[in-house]
Amino acid sequence: MVKKTLINSLDLSVNMDFKAEIIKLLTKETKLKDADLNNLISIPPDPKLGDYAFPCFKLGSNPKNAAETLKKKLKLPKFLSGVQVVGPYLNFYVKSEVITKEVLTKVFKEKKDYGKQELGEGKKIVIDFSAPNIAKPFGIGHLRSTVIGHSLYKVYNTLGYKSIGINHLGDWGTQFGKLIVAYKKWGKEKELGKDPIKYLLKLYVQFHEEAEKDDKLDDQAREAFKKLEDGNKEYLQLWEHFRELSLKEFQRIYQILDVKFDSYHGEAFYNNILDKTIKELQQKIKTKMSDGALIVDLEEFNMSPVMLKKSNGATTYHTRDIAAANYRLKKYNPNRFLYVVGSEQKLHFRQLFKVLELAGEDKEKFTHADFGLFRFPEGKMSTRKGKVIFLEDVLDKAIKLASEIIEKKNPDLKNKKKVAIQVGVGAIIFADLSNDRTRNIDFDWDRMLSFDGETGPYLQYTHARASSILRKANSKVSSKINFSLLSLDEEKAVIRLLYDFPERIVKAAETYKPHHIANHLISLAQAFNEFYHKCPVISERDEQMNARLLLVDSVRQVLENGLRLLGIKAPDEM
Repeated sequence: MVKKTLINSLDLSVNMDFKAEIIKLLTKETKLKDADLNNLISIPPDPKLGDYAFPCFKLGSNPKNAAETLKKKLKLPKFLSGVQVVGPYLNFYVKSEVITKEVLTKVFKEKKDYGKQELGEGKKIVIDFSAPNIAKPFGIGHLRSTVIGHSLYKVYNTLGYKSIGINHLGDWGTQFGKLIVAYKKWGKEKELGKDPIKYLLKLYVQFHEEAEKDDKLDDQAREAFKKLEDGNKEYLQLWEHFRELSLKEFQRIYQILDVKFDSYHGEAFYNNILDKTIKELQQKIKTKMSDGALIVDLEEFNMSPVMLKKSNGATTYHTRDIAAANYRLKKYNPNRFLYVVGSEQKLHFRQLFKVLELAGEDKEKFTHADFGLFRFPEGKMSTRKGKVIFLEDVLDKAIKLASEIIEKKNPDLKNKKKVAIQVGVGAIIFADLSNDRTRNIDFDWDRMLSFDGETGPYLQYTHARASSILRKANSKVSSKINFSLLSLDEEKAVIRLLYDFPERIVKAAETYKPHHIANHLISLAQAFNEFYHKCPVISERDEQMNARLLLVDSVRQVLENGLRLLGIKAPDEM
């Protein structure tokens, strides 16, 4: 676990924090606060530019001159090989042997805990993610929220936070009025039991087809949902039945993805506290009636109003989200709220956070981690028209492809079925998480299921290769090696990436973007494979072999740790 330990000599502690040391050094000469320096200091993209870079813009009108002046003042500790002025930056170079000893010793000691930090110690973060709609398919569109949210859940836990994962199920709303009408008109319990989600989708599509011919159906649906809201016994039983069957189906998907939640409280859970929520809100902020509806006017903030109650007395999605936020504040007392929901909901969350702020909540607590959508060649998916790509079908196809590849390349592999699931599912998850979450993704079966190039299976294969090297060596890995033997460029490139891994985790948390970890792992795997091709690991020179075995084991461990943060398994054999 990363801790901040100050050192003054080359007799390095395993818990050395070079950045903390450089901050300490700069604090004396710049008078800047530790927190400001921590935000300003970065890791250069090219190792040739040093290990840390400090921008000198805050030190005067001429940052290059300021950098030159600062350089002359600094008394460098022994772990630094030097500093250089590069334009307005002062770049720090850590001695390569020092980094080598530091990172390999740390990985060896901490193993699965390498990358863990204490930045969020004593803090809680509520993460709202996945949230499929009851009685509707778990489509490919729900993959993004599920895997992004799940990865961030793991990332924040790794940084010392207590993550609380909430699946805010879409289990209320007018669609249930439509389904109740459709089921009572055309539904068959026997067919429902065979394949609940697909059958309910069929009924939902049928309802909209018939509603185009008969507009009375929409009125019947609204009436049915009003009865449901009013507690009609028959309709409640149907709703509970649909919910139970849907949850059972969703759990199968979550089991395949190995995703778990701390709460499944959906929209319906908050129905009993909606009136209380509205009353409490009215005591804190100004509301008004508009065409029979109760609203919060947000015109002065350049936003459309938030509707708390419709003219017919029904509550809204906003009302339930306010109630949910209040409930979570009381139950969990979190330091932060994170909503992993698509970009199309940006306005909704701007409105929600503004209402919560007006009611006295700290706006800095709330973040909408939005994400782009899957785009399809055939156009936008539509549940109403039955145009849906089932996530389970995508996962099944990926697992089947993985099985075929394993059968060809390694037919004698033990646990072939288990590994095929790990590889197939890993391919799908990585295809999503390797993208910046804010971008749209063009859905492409071939790309999604590709096992070549910068993919999840490539990372898993690299992990398996490292594991295989260690088995073949049949030698106990030790941290008591001659670190100076790892001095080749290929070795140093790998070590640098191992060293940067904890920073990538922090970056993923700061930006709510797991792709920082995914892309770093690809760079690490590529550097390792370059090292493996050019540097023989198993050799007659025991001292050299032991040093390289420690490096191989460190790569294997960091790949495992990184894949775990993405929600992907790391098989030892493939």
